[in-house]
Amino acid sequence: MNIWLKLRKTAAITLCELLAIATIFTGCASADLSGTEGAGHAAGAVVAGEDSSGALGSKDNADGPQEDLVNNNSYVSIDAIPAYDGKAYVAVNNNEPFFTDSDMTTTAFENYSDLDSLGRCGVAYANICRDIMPTEERGKIGMIKPSGWHTVKYDVIKDRYLYNRCHLIGYQLAGENANPKNLITGTRYLNVEGMLPFENLVADYVNNTGNHVLYRVTPMFSGSNLVANGVLIEAKSVEDNGGGILFNVYCYNVQPGVGINYENGDSWLDGTTPQKQSAQTDTPQNEGSQSSAGSGAGESGSSGSTTGSASSGSDSSAAENSAADSSNSETMVHITATGKKYHRAGCRTLKKSDTEVTLDEAKSMGLSPCGICNPPQ
Repeated sequence: MNIWLKLRKTAAITLCELLAIATIFTGCASADLSGTEGAGHAAGAVVAGEDSSGALGSKDNADGPQEDLVNNNSYVSIDAIPAYDGKAYVAVNNNEPFFTDSDMTTTAFENYSDLDSLGRCGVAYANICRDIMPTEERGKIGMIKPSGWHTVKYDVIKDRYLYNRCHLIGYQLAGENANPKNLITGTRYLNVEGMLPFENLVADYVNNTGNHVLYRVTPMFSGSNLVANGVLIEAKSVEDNGGGILFNVYCYNVQPGVGINYENGDSWLDGTTPQKQSAQTDTPQNEGSQSSAGSGAGESGSSGSTTGSASSGSDSSAAENSAADSSNSETMVHITATGKKYHRAGCRTLKKSDTEVTLDEAKSMGLSPCGICNPPQ
């Protein structure tokens, strides 16, 4: 059966999400990484979580598969990833994940690698199912400062924040909130354009079928860089042997219009001179802000296109819960008569007597987005 028909029949995804996924099936272009800037690919790339002896940190859950979680590094080299060419992600290994037959289990598990000596996240691996999906809204994560973290804003970015605290395994999939082993410094582009469509695809499939999906995310770093070049995401549905969910994609940790120093997280507006960014220390009242102790944002470029100093305010990593719909007046969401939130269709927290309204209407009522089903914002 055509893969699009299979996805459409087994996963309740929107047409917009379906079109967003389409580009992964074009296959990988041949890699030519010479002189690449922005994606930061370089020889000697490593997967965080593996020390010089090749040993992996302990896992949080010992009930799941215990194979070496960094084995992705032997399957695909960062040198084999095509240079970023304007698309948020690219298919790897003909879109086939690297799971083996022994991985195919319906036992729920979550494994998160220990941070390495540089404080970087390693592989996150879980069997996504209803048993581990969240039953409450996500809490604050502003106290977590992933490796390479900076607080910096540019006018060329929607919501202005360059970096989000990106969950490796999205909150809607496993309910992991302020887990430092599951949060990396990622651009808004990586978060929303790269990772979110795949998270939504898996969440919708599990919610609608009750099946299990093996889901593994590998942050890939060059050398001792503190900011990942990108993440490798593998997923395969178990009960139907990949008939519902099957993909293997690399999502680029880039931001169009902004240059990034992957060694330390400094950034600059394209066409301006890179400047070292000064530090900003969080204060208790700014717990929910993106200010970073010891590595906050300072001046970044010029021409009035950036905020010249670190800014407090709301945690912009909430952007991971936004599908960036083009028109709030056309986007439909669901509400209940007495609820204070608006939801995606089919959200488990909705009552039977829900009503469909536009996103603008929901906002005009003072309703806020549900933290479980992650509706458009």
